[in-house]
Amino acid sequence: MFLSVFDVFKIGIGPSSSHTMGPMTAAVRFLDMLRAQEKSTLAAIRVRLHGSLAFTGKGHATDRAVLLGLLDYRPDGLDVDEAEERIAELWRTRRLHPAGLPALDFDPETDLVFDFGPPLPGHANGLVFQALDRAGRVVLSEIFYSIGGGFVVTAAERESPPAAFASEAAGWPYPFHNAAAMLRMARESGVSIAGMKRANEVVVRPAAEVEKKLGDIWAAMDGCIERGLSLDGQLPGSLKVKRRAKAIHQQLLRERGANSGQPHVVSDWLSVYAMAVNEENAAGGKVVTAPTNGAAGVVPAVIRYYLDHCAGADPAKVADFLLTAAAIGGLIKHNASISGAEAGCQGEVGSAAAMAAAGLCAVLGGTPEQVENAAEIALEHHLGMTCDPVAGLVQVPCIERNAIGATKAVAAASLALRGNGQHFMPLDNCIQAMRQTGEEMSTKFKETSLGGLAVNLPEC
Repeated sequence: MFLSVFDVFKIGIGPSSSHTMGPMTAAVRFLDMLRAQEKSTLAAIRVRLHGSLAFTGKGHATDRAVLLGLLDYRPDGLDVDEAEERIAELWRTRRLHPAGLPALDFDPETDLVFDFGPPLPGHANGLVFQALDRAGRVVLSEIFYSIGGGFVVTAAERESPPAAFASEAAGWPYPFHNAAAMLRMARESGVSIAGMKRANEVVVRPAAEVEKKLGDIWAAMDGCIERGLSLDGQLPGSLKVKRRAKAIHQQLLRERGANSGQPHVVSDWLSVYAMAVNEENAAGGKVVTAPTNGAAGVVPAVIRYYLDHCAGADPAKVADFLLTAAAIGGLIKHNASISGAEAGCQGEVGSAAAMAAAGLCAVLGGTPEQVENAAEIALEHHLGMTCDPVAGLVQVPCIERNAIGATKAVAAASLALRGNGQHFMPLDNCIQAMRQTGEEMSTKFKETSLGGLAVNLPEC
């Protein structure tokens, strides 16, 4: 099984990988489909959002994301100021001018529809794009599903995924498809999980490029932490949630070195790093999927904790942290789900905590067996967690949930390092339990904001 570290960790924008980055990517893909066919009769575009994209799309800025995609913006190359000007122009003119296509009618008010009926059959996050000719006839219609982490597939790709693993596996030095195979290959080769992941990556791109891109990923993550720690004010949306990371960070800086500090203050540092990232995400800032936007704070927070608070921390090991974390994230995505709309928040923050625990355990000297144990502990203790964002915003409980997920990740890594790697519940079984739990979970608790905290608001 090969899922690149750069598929797991993607630079993009907030507030949601499935509701923002995915729909934006889908819109760009639809334009590319139009460019590949007869263009002379094209006159207009229509879009319908289904399932979770309809129910929480406003809070997740899905409508804005679709407009950005139709304006040919991709998540990793967005110029925010320029984009806002072009969105304003689109609202004025109701016309799109995509490169390589004729001008197309598109009224954001009437041609982008939130459909609150039953979801499409393939996934809870469905979009339908249609292109019309001058007579109003549909000349191209395509269904896309945003399946979590910024990944997008068409209906056909969802129903018949490419059978690449069997044919391509021979080209990968370590084609592990589950944790048992990963551990077996590590024992037989004597290579670490990060080493195996790196060896697979260099089949796809040069080693120097892999290391540079890993550095770019961490730079984007750390930059997001720093922005979140430097800004205050109110987050966008109806909840009027105030940023807290900056104030907490300033308190911690003032208390640094004081003899009266509590021993658990290190958890506050860990939490504030995670909160900084997710406040930036909630504000629509530049973030890295890890493995999703809603869970984007956990992995960066634990890396920053390692660098700033762990004895003997080595910045050169950040790449190994990311590679190890990506190996675990890939296993979860391949064998279960990282999508809140499919599995609830166990699939988002739970997966992120497992990834972060594995990465920390690895860079602190853990064996592959201890790394697998760390991931299992972290994931096990997120099982059953629902995705119930209040008002459809990635704010309550998402921001604090990342902070707690980061603390669980550190605790899981520490427990695993105290053992010898032998444990009762294998990671593969825990992943299957998460998949089964997600399948049985009511749709009210899977990113629709129809249950849980989303319908239990303070009465004031």
